[in-house]
Amino acid sequence: MAPTSRRSDLDGLSALVTGGSRGLGLLLAARLARRGCRVTVAGRDEEELRRAAWIEEKTGTAVATAVCDVRDRRAVESAVRHAADRHGGLDIVVANAGVIQVAPVASLDSGAFEDAMATIFGGTVNTAMAALTRLRASGAGGRLCLIGSVGGQLAVPHLLPYSCAKAAVGALGEGLRAETAGGNLSVTTVHPGLMRTGSHLQAEFGGRSSEEFAWFSALSGAPVVSMDADRAAERVVRALEKRRTRLVLTPAARAAGVAHGVAPRVVTRLSGFAARLLPPPPEGDPPVGGAGHDIEQGHGIDRAASTWTERIRRLGSALNDRAAQRYNQRVPGPPTSA
Repeated sequence: MAPTSRRSDLDGLSALVTGGSRGLGLLLAARLARRGCRVTVAGRDEEELRRAAWIEEKTGTAVATAVCDVRDRRAVESAVRHAADRHGGLDIVVANAGVIQVAPVASLDSGAFEDAMATIFGGTVNTAMAALTRLRASGAGGRLCLIGSVGGQLAVPHLLPYSCAKAAVGALGEGLRAETAGGNLSVTTVHPGLMRTGSHLQAEFGGRSSEEFAWFSALSGAPVVSMDADRAAERVVRALEKRRTRLVLTPAARAAGVAHGVAPRVVTRLSGFAARLLPPPPEGDPPVGGAGHDIEQGHGIDRAASTWTERIRRLGSALNDRAAQRYNQRVPGPPTSA
């Protein structure tokens, strides 16, 4: 992580990052700490939060932590209160927590959609609503950042619950920006494309899980197609500094968004073609629902797989595997399967 040479407008401000114990959230928290922010990192796994001491090692700045499941409104309100009380107010909030489910829709039931909406959209709503009053009271002018996705701008095959939830986050960001215009609160919505965060090990896979894991991890780690996560975090923090309304990361994501806006019918047809290239659902496979219901997590697949799909995956995913190690995505200890 390169040092920040100039003095930032964020220096001395209080910041809360949800989903900040690993991946992009971890890097955003570190970038904010590097700029002089007093950072609170929220996550639902206490052990992951302890390992997030990585931030202090990289920046020389200690961060506070709060155990918080963003699906629980009261837990989110408690985390916001904890961050504000500890640092004498709250100036920046980044709503980043989420879940990724990868499977053909024929292998899913409504539970998968409910889980994605509860975690991604519901968690973002809980965070934003709990923070708005305190951000409006910020003497520096509050900043709210919602992490959406290019998957919310156009539906991605085998990522349908994720796309639906991220589309709702995008609408929330635009609506909050419009309704808070003219005040001292800015709302920035970020739509990343593929990033090398190591999230393939935390994602949940259904259907032909080994094959789904292979294509997803290879594509999300491929050079040119995907973006270095630390560079992505730097661009997000710069957008916060400048109070930008909207940020779309990666050229591929920008091109996809423009193409969908200009020629949605063509893009939908191309998505249908791409879907036919992806693994089909197993014959007779019963649909699976939300987290913990016949869905395998990437950790278990990564450590157990020895098939040709795993060998192909490793050809495209070496950078992403290294990112998983750096950004607190790997689960220590013996192999486990969700």
